[in-house]
Amino acid sequence: MTRANRVRAVIALAVTALAAVLAMTKEPRLGIDLRGGTQIVLETRDSKSAKATPSATDDTMEVLRRRVDALGVAEPNLVRSGDNRIIVELPGLTDPKEATEVLGRTAQLTFHPVEGAPEAGERPGEGGAGKDESGRPVELGDTAMTGVEVESAKATLDQQNGSGWFVELGFRDKGGKEWKDLTGKAACSPAGDPQRRVAIVLDEKVISSPQVDPSVSCGAGIGGGKTQITGDFGEEEAKELATLVEGGALPVPVEVIERHTVGPTLGAEAIEASGWAAVIGAALTSASVVFVYRLFGALAAVGLLCYGLIAYSALLAFGATLTLPGLAGFVLAIGMAVDANVLVFERGREEYERGGRARSLRTASAKGFRGAFSAIVDSNVTTLLAALLLFTLASGPVRGFGVTLSIGVLASMVSALVVTRVLVEFAAGRRAVRARPRISGLAGLGRVRTRLTRRNPDWMRYGRRWLAVSSAAVVLAVAGIVLRGLDFGVEFTGGRLVEYSTSQAVDPEAARAALADAGLPDAVVQGSGGGEGAADGITVRSEQLTDDQERTVRSALAELGGDAEQVRDEMFGPSLGDELRRHALIALAVALGAQLLYLAFRFRWTFSTSTVLSLVHDTVILIGAFAWLGRPVDGVFLAALLTVIGYSVNDSVVIFDRVRSEEQEPHRPSPTAPKRSFRDVVNRAVVQTVPRTLNTGMGALFIISALAVLGGDSLGDFALALLIGIVVGSYSSLFVGAPLAVEFENRSPHTPARRTGGRGSGPGSARARTRRSPHDNGARV
Repeated sequence: MTRANRVRAVIALAVTALAAVLAMTKEPRLGIDLRGGTQIVLETRDSKSAKATPSATDDTMEVLRRRVDALGVAEPNLVRSGDNRIIVELPGLTDPKEATEVLGRTAQLTFHPVEGAPEAGERPGEGGAGKDESGRPVELGDTAMTGVEVESAKATLDQQNGSGWFVELGFRDKGGKEWKDLTGKAACSPAGDPQRRVAIVLDEKVISSPQVDPSVSCGAGIGGGKTQITGDFGEEEAKELATLVEGGALPVPVEVIERHTVGPTLGAEAIEASGWAAVIGAALTSASVVFVYRLFGALAAVGLLCYGLIAYSALLAFGATLTLPGLAGFVLAIGMAVDANVLVFERGREEYERGGRARSLRTASAKGFRGAFSAIVDSNVTTLLAALLLFTLASGPVRGFGVTLSIGVLASMVSALVVTRVLVEFAAGRRAVRARPRISGLAGLGRVRTRLTRRNPDWMRYGRRWLAVSSAAVVLAVAGIVLRGLDFGVEFTGGRLVEYSTSQAVDPEAARAALADAGLPDAVVQGSGGGEGAADGITVRSEQLTDDQERTVRSALAELGGDAEQVRDEMFGPSLGDELRRHALIALAVALGAQLLYLAFRFRWTFSTSTVLSLVHDTVILIGAFAWLGRPVDGVFLAALLTVIGYSVNDSVVIFDRVRSEEQEPHRPSPTAPKRSFRDVVNRAVVQTVPRTLNTGMGALFIISALAVLGGDSLGDFALALLIGIVVGSYSSLFVGAPLAVEFENRSPHTPARRTGGRGSGPGSARARTRRSPHDNGARV
């Protein structure tokens, strides 16, 4: 074992051991869509007295944190997103109405002296008049103190005196002094006088105006930093008041712009489905790799297991929240991780074949890793660009998908270039393997590669025909977008989507009719799950769906399908929908632009332009397919679309990396033979790349098919988009990007003459054709 390989072995062992320790000692942080609960996104707004600055948003978040703690939710989580948004996660809370009301209320709490009991009709406030908690008129003085000075509030049942529920308040140091001064002044009025009372006002409404106890003397006041709010409270009223008072006044108003509620059973089913998809997909992928590459394929399968461990532990180490799309991205990355191993083994097979009598498995494998390094780096960097754009521009679960995909890409490089390489080079040095080289999987080009090499098909000869077929497919996709339109999800349009599970199958058409009769004719009703014509799950989507209307929907569905249980509830404000649509377009544009620049830097402009145009081809066809199928275009679809872009560009990068290698090693039959045309170089690169495309695509399709079959409706559209995208992307890299590169090179004024590929320069042309005389002495005519 060489010194470099010993270093790699130490790194591989250390990384794997650390990953195993993290996996065994840390619990994953699951998103609301996996563990069940409610996520609420709040946005701070400017008020007359304060601006919604980042500092004000931080102060608001601390107030909301105290309110959430008072709700009694286990392990709540509050984080600031951007300058003026707050994400509140409430695990286990599946009825968000109470939380939304408590979090969204401004709750301006103030304390006032009572100056008299005038006629009713005036509003309470600064020097105003109104009604007290009993409905009697009361005149208030200026604000003496605010709820900011309240340190604690607790609802308590007076069991000794039997006077019912009351709220005990605790004040901070300054608040205790202000309360003592306020009650001391009120105590100077005689018993029964309205001015002996103190009014507590919540959101300009008098909630209590107790009279200072007769035992309190004038000027002395109630000290000790505590007091009690009494009144005609029930248990729920006392606890709600205590929650609002302890939460205090929000520095700035907040508005609910997004809300997700997922039942615990739906999240558990998603985890189980994704877990089985990962196991089955990884097993099928490993089996296919072992079948094609034998011993080294088995070692690559071990590397894939290490990849999964490393990626999972990295998620734990960074504290990333694992969401449903994120979990799907993690599972998908297993299929993509095999790509690096396939690239290495295909290069290793070529090097072994070239070795002739001096063939060496160790040399061939080492050269395979070196030869595939640039393609691995370039292809993974382009995928990483798409993943980072998801993290930067998207929000919610789709952003989590970007995190897991980024970690997956980096982990796949570590597993292939470090872990698998150590195992392969160790095995290549064993005497038993050297004595039987065919068991390694490198001794031979493989059946597909051998057959293609023998036939040497000239696919690029029909390049313009391929482009014509692709253009027709794009036109058909655009027609679907124009004629059928896109069914944008609530993320992009704003509105509310609620999913129900019913005890009996419900016909969506019957559900639509029932909701129309109930006064909701514009609601979009779709089935989820079940068989043909009926479903045991129903989703209802509407731009405006109040809580009262939601209860009406639930009652109507219960009449059709028995018990109707709400399993998912999503709400997006219209301004947020506009923002997400804008960000989606920006993400697509920036992704294509960034990849164009990177590929132009790494290759040349003809390659980068061809790649980006083929990506546009893939994007349009995928969107058009969803338009024709009537499937929703939502945030999860955006994640799938950007994944397809990253996957498709991988294929193009591998092909153009092969073109670059072929240009450096032209494989001319003799020094005097004519140079090959650029079209022939590209055709040879495409033919040599087909086995890699098939092997890699097969691994990805195994994973995605498992997600499609086992993932249910939560992952069904995601898997469908990936299935369509990967098939189209594999085709476009071979028969769109490559022919476009030939066309651009032929028309480029800076192209060398040997690349023109015009008549007279290709094989079979007049200049390329040679003839030997009967008395051949080396001369040519």
